[in-house]
Amino acid sequence: MSAWIADLTVKKQKAGRLAYLNARLIDPASGRDEIGGLLTQGETIADLGPHIIGDGLADDIETIDATDLVLSPGLVDMRAHLREPGFEHQETIHTASRSAAVGGVTTIACMPSTNPPIDDVSLIHFIERRARETSLVKVHPIAAVTKDLNGTQLTEIGLLTEAGAVAFSDGLNTIMNANVLRRALSYGTTFDALIIHHAEEMTLSGSGAMNSGEISTRLGLPGMPAESEAIMAARDIRLAEMTGGRLHLAHVTTAETLDLVREAKDKGIRVTADTAPHYFALNENAVGDYLTFAKVRPPLRSEDDRQAVVAALKDGTIDAVTTDHAPHDQDSKRQPFVQAAFGIVGLETILPLMLELVHNGHLSLIDAMATVTCGPADLLKLGAGRLEIGGPADLVLIDMDSPWRVDSKAFQSKSKNSPFDGRPVQGRVERTVVSGRTVYHRTRQPGSA
Repeated sequence: MSAWIADLTVKKQKAGRLAYLNARLIDPASGRDEIGGLLTQGETIADLGPHIIGDGLADDIETIDATDLVLSPGLVDMRAHLREPGFEHQETIHTASRSAAVGGVTTIACMPSTNPPIDDVSLIHFIERRARETSLVKVHPIAAVTKDLNGTQLTEIGLLTEAGAVAFSDGLNTIMNANVLRRALSYGTTFDALIIHHAEEMTLSGSGAMNSGEISTRLGLPGMPAESEAIMAARDIRLAEMTGGRLHLAHVTTAETLDLVREAKDKGIRVTADTAPHYFALNENAVGDYLTFAKVRPPLRSEDDRQAVVAALKDGTIDAVTTDHAPHDQDSKRQPFVQAAFGIVGLETILPLMLELVHNGHLSLIDAMATVTCGPADLLKLGAGRLEIGGPADLVLIDMDSPWRVDSKAFQSKSKNSPFDGRPVQGRVERTVVSGRTVYHRTRQPGSA
């Protein structure tokens, strides 16, 4: 087996002229799926298509042979916890960006669940400054809906939008007061703000640690019923209908909730939804004998719910797939199951897990990539997730068929809490490009076969 090393660099020099040749160009936004080339000039895409070939290129253009590789827009992750400021022992913007680069993610929207929370303009500016200084990829802040994430007092949505917030969320804190969420959705219409909400009826799920059912009963663990998600989602959808606001349901996991989203979309209500790879790649059986690395919120659900998530990806009910990247140090995870923290890392596994759906025949490549490129980019109104002339040269080169095993010890993230450690997968990132600069290149180790 070949041994490889990761080349991760922040290249501050001016991006030059580069041609990627003989690639399979995939652009879900335009429906492009063809063999051709792509030319970058500086930080933007200068040209692309079957007519871009090696012959006739200017001498000052560097070429990369992408034969048998897919060239796609870089992945856009619309929800990731980067932990900075306040929890730098778990992750920083820099370490998360290294992890993102390895995973083919070129744009991240970071959650406000920091200390202090991202609930005022100064914190927006802090995130943007730290990203400019330390990040290999593009980072956009999501601001809190309520002050201190406490679910009572609204933040200054207008000022935060003007400062650069791409959406609003209280993270894993459900806004239990319906009137507060109603006012957020209503106020947000003035700025066409996206309100991302964690749908969970907290008084029903209580101190639950995993999905409620036969397995939780057998393990003696308190359960979180699937109904807690659907009940809150139903309330949220009615509030979106009442206000005309843009509601986005985060990490949807149950068949019942997905049916509610379908019905809402059919009625023209402004509701969108995302899920995360662990909700279509795993079910509650992954908890096994109290595996805390499989403890997430919302919890891994039943096999029927997992299949419903796959079906919702097929029919377009789910608009985006996010990493739900939630790094935790070992002390937070190596606890008795009930006491362990919720969450897994996901930036380095999102692409191969999406490709499982392709290899298994559930989704076409172009449909799968839409959920991690133009889909989330459009929700956040970002000029990303596309291959288009004049657009940003944020790219990922993918070897669709390369087999490998997930090795959490090799993650660039500070944290290693992944339930996919050791999982055999097929397809990986060969190169990640941000604004025309290569920030990650999987290179063969000297002396390897």
